[in-house]
Order: sequence, then C-alpha cells, then structure tokens
Amino acid sequence: MSAVPSVADLLERVPSWVGRAVEWRRLEGGLSHHVYRVDVDGVPYVLRVLEPAVSAAGLGIAPEREIANTRAAAASVGAQVYAVLPDVPAVVLEFLPGRTLSAAEVRRPEVIPALALACRRLHAGPAFDNDFDIFAKREELLGVCARHDLPLPGGYADHSSTVDVIRAALAEAALPAVPCHNDLLAENFIATSSGVRIVDYQLSGNNDPAFELGDIAAEADYDPDQAGRLAGAYFGQALTPALLARVRLFQIASNVTWALWFTVHHGLLAAARGGDAVGFDYDAEAADKWGQARDALEDPGLGRLLGTVTGRNTPTPNT
Repeated sequence: MSAVPSVADLLERVPSWVGRAVEWRRLEGGLSHHVYRVDVDGVPYVLRVLEPAVSAAGLGIAPEREIANTRAAAASVGAQVYAVLPDVPAVVLEFLPGRTLSAAEVRRPEVIPALALACRRLHAGPAFDNDFDIFAKREELLGVCARHDLPLPGGYADHSSTVDVIRAALAEAALPAVPCHNDLLAENFIATSSGVRIVDYQLSGNNDPAFELGDIAAEADYDPDQAGRLAGAYFGQALTPALLARVRLFQIASNVTWALWFTVHHGLLAAARGGDAVGFDYDAEAADKWGQARDALEDPGLGRLLGTVTGRNTPTPNT
C-alpha cells in the first residue's frame, strides 16, 4: 500500500487554512480511504484522502473519477467540494451536520421512505463520469483473485451458472442508467435537518436504479417485505411486480459481488498493511455476504423472481 502523507503535511496544502487555528481527528467508519474531521477556527470540514491502492485492487473507481462524481453529487444529495489538494488524491468537503445512520435505523419502516427520497434526488442529478455494472465488477474481482491466488468463498465457483442466468434476466428491459452510489451501506447515509444526504462515492457510476435499491436491501439485510417497502417508496404508483423482482435479484447480485470485494480487501490491502488497521473483519464479512448470496441462489423461489422479470419460465441450474 502506498504511503499516505501525514495529516500535518496535508493541512499545510490548503492555502486558506494556513496560519489559522486547526484541529483534526480521524472519523470512524471508513473501510478503505482515510477520512478526517478538520475544525478551522471552529468551522468543521471533512478531509478525505484517497488511497490509490484501493482502485488499483479493483475496490473503487479511480481517484480522479471519484472526485468528479463527488462534485456532481453535490448538486443533489452530496457534500460540497471546497478544494482538491494538488499532487495528492484528496478533497476538502463540506461537513454535513447530522447523524450517521446505523444498521438498525435503516431497517425502520419510518426511515425507509427517506432513503428512497435521497436516492431519487441523487438519480435525478447530473450524470457521473463513468458507468458501473455489478456483474462486470464481479468479473473484475474474480480476475484479481485469480492473479493473486486469493481463495474464493467456499462453493463460490459452483454457483457461477446461476449468477449468469440472473445477469441475463436483468439485462432484459433494463432501466435507463442514472447516477448511482452503488455502495449504500447505512454509514453512507447522513440524516440532516434538510433530509438524508449521501456520502462516499468510492464505487459510484451510472447504473440501473433498481441495483441501488437492491444494494441497500443487501447491505441492510432487508427481508422481502422491507425490500418491497423500499421499492414502493422509490417507484410509487409505477411499481410493478417485475420492478420489485428486479430489486430483489439485484439484492442477490450485490451480495454475490461484494463477497468478493471483502475477499480482495482482506487478501491484498489488509495484508499489505500487516493486519486490519480499522478493526474490521473483512474475511468474516466476505463469508457473511456469500452465505446470504448462496442461500438466495439455492432458494427454490429464485425461479419465480426470474420469471417475473422476464415474463416467461426461466429455469436455473438448480431447478
């Protein structure tokens, strides 16, 4: 992993901060990059330092694209970008006054509509600098695992044909791509007085909006009713059984692919720094996500979801 400049060095690279009273502390929750709260004469900012090794390992988009997408998202639900540090992939961001949502909160029925509204606002905003496809990301991460001889989760390759069937079904009548975050775990939602805001555009890109909802459902461990509540809040009267089935299939695809994300992070980045520096067990998270994905891939009800999306009987290799 590349060396990250010291915080003191970085602070000196922001001209408007030089000679002022500056205090800083690391913010908890970042699993890949380095994020700090910086108070300048009592005014809070966020300093986000992007680790190039993250995108090099396939775990995020290139720093310049993340910065461009962060700027674009500021027009809707993101934080304002106040400065980009020269010669360093780092940005000074608006500090959003509010509360970082927890895993328990995003499962509450009264909170789910606010998440859907935040997604609609983001999706209606300026297009991002790149496209994103969860199945292409899976192929990329499989390639990383092969090149570095990283072990796949147990039984992962045995279900590839079923994943291919899901991919083909979702390719039919795909929704128009919109700017998506693509990694909406609870900690990337900030509840503010003006509504829920969204931060951390490490995996952002233009994508099918049904994936955004399915990814939220996967990250929050939604059951089918909760996934339906989220889809209903997002699509409103336009929700159809086929759209809901798309969301639920993307929920499976999210777990399938992000299981590899955590596998790669554990095998490459955590190993490069001599252990888990943020107190997070990436290997256990990979196993958990794959366990959920495997259960869904082997569920007899998968065929019904596929048929609802395609409008015909779509058998899986397990049926």
